[in-house]
Amino acid sequence: MIRERSQHTPPSVFNPNRISIIIPAINEADHIANTIESIGPGNKKEVIVVDGGSHDDTMSIAKSLGASVITSAPPRARQMNRGADQATGDVLVFLHADTRLPEKFENVIFNSFKQPKMVAGAFELRMDSPTPGLRLIERLANWRSRYLKMPYGDQAIFLSTKLFHELGGFSDIPIMEDFELIRRLQKKGTIILLPVPVFTSARRWQNFGILKTTLINQLVIAAYVMGIAPEVIARWYNRSKGISERR
Repeated sequence: MIRERSQHTPPSVFNPNRISIIIPAINEADHIANTIESIGPGNKKEVIVVDGGSHDDTMSIAKSLGASVITSAPPRARQMNRGADQATGDVLVFLHADTRLPEKFENVIFNSFKQPKMVAGAFELRMDSPTPGLRLIERLANWRSRYLKMPYGDQAIFLSTKLFHELGGFSDIPIMEDFELIRRLQKKGTIILLPVPVFTSARRWQNFGILKTTLINQLVIAAYVMGIAPEVIARWYNRSKGISERR
C-alpha cells in the first residue's frame, strides 16, 4: 500500500550565514576605527561604511581597515538604505559609528533566528563611561527593549535582508527612522533583545548632561507619536543641541 504524501508543507527555516554590517557616518574619525575593529575578520561578515559628507579622515580610516566605503547624502535613514542596497549578506546589522559590537556577535545573531516568530533583534545597551547616572539610562533602555519590544538604533538593530526590503527599508525622514522601522516590525512578529551588550559612546550624555539629554529624547518621541512632522522635530532637536542645520 502506497502512503499518500502529506499535503502539509513545513514552513521554511531561515538559516543565515552571512552578515552585512552597515555603518552610517559623518565626521567619525575619532570612533570609526574602534567600531570596525570590534567587528573582527571573517568571511561571514562584510562591513559597509556609508559616508554622508565627512570633512575628516573617516573614509580613509575605514578603507584602511578593509571596509567598503560608499557615499550618500544624509540623513542617516538615506545612508542606511543606500548601504542595504549594496549589501550581499542575508542579515543586515545597522551599527552606529560610535558603537562597538561584542565578540562573536555573528554567532549570537545567527542563533537568534531559530526563535519562533522572531523577525528582528538588537543588543543590550552599555555605555563606555563609569558615570553612575548612565547605569540607570542603560537599565531603562534595556527594560524598554525587552518588555516593550522597542530597541533604538544605538543598540545595533538587525533583521533579514529580505524582510528589510519587503518593508521598503527605512522611511526617508530626518529623525526617528529607527523608531518608525521598529513600529512596522512589531506588526510582523517578535523583536528580541540579545543577552549581550554593544558598547556605545556616552558623548551625547556627557556633552549635554544626562537630565537634558533624557528630556530632549522623550520630547522628541512624544512629538513624533503626536504626529508632528519629523522635519519639524529634527529642526527643533538640532537647535536644542546647538547643531547647525548645515553640517
